[in-house]
Amino acid sequence: MNRINLICLGVKDMKTSVQFYRDGLGFETAEKGDNPEIVFFNSSGTKLELYPLEKLAEDIDEKNPPRGSGFSGITLAYNAKSKGEVDGVMALAKSAGAKIIKEPKDVFWGGYSGYFTDPDGYYWEVAWGPDFTYDENDMLEMES
Repeated sequence: MNRINLICLGVKDMKTSVQFYRDGLGFETAEKGDNPEIVFFNSSGTKLELYPLEKLAEDIDEKNPPRGSGFSGITLAYNAKSKGEVDGVMALAKSAGAKIIKEPKDVFWGGYSGYFTDPDGYYWEVAWGPDFTYDENDMLEMES
């Protein structure tokens, strides 16, 4: 296994999440409906999938689906090409209904970042780094 090409988020309310990602943040999808069974969003190199949380839990273990709430130790990331882009994405997220957890600021590792949560409480970091470089598919390049 050497690549992640799909991130699946279990969502509590499909309509709210579709409106947040498609209509609010402008994520690209062929889905036109407001309350689909499942939806996939395109992004450079990775697809983002929204799937009902209860069905996702049942898919993991039908007889004993995982339950719980709170911070799971996982964040999603949007890697920006400038500080201005970080600010713009954070403003867009806020206008789409995100809760701003940490306003963008210069951070200890030399970059600039902030955090927001989506309607289901998933944490997103929006970050820029002075050494960030991107390949021809706009994927962040990282040294091994």
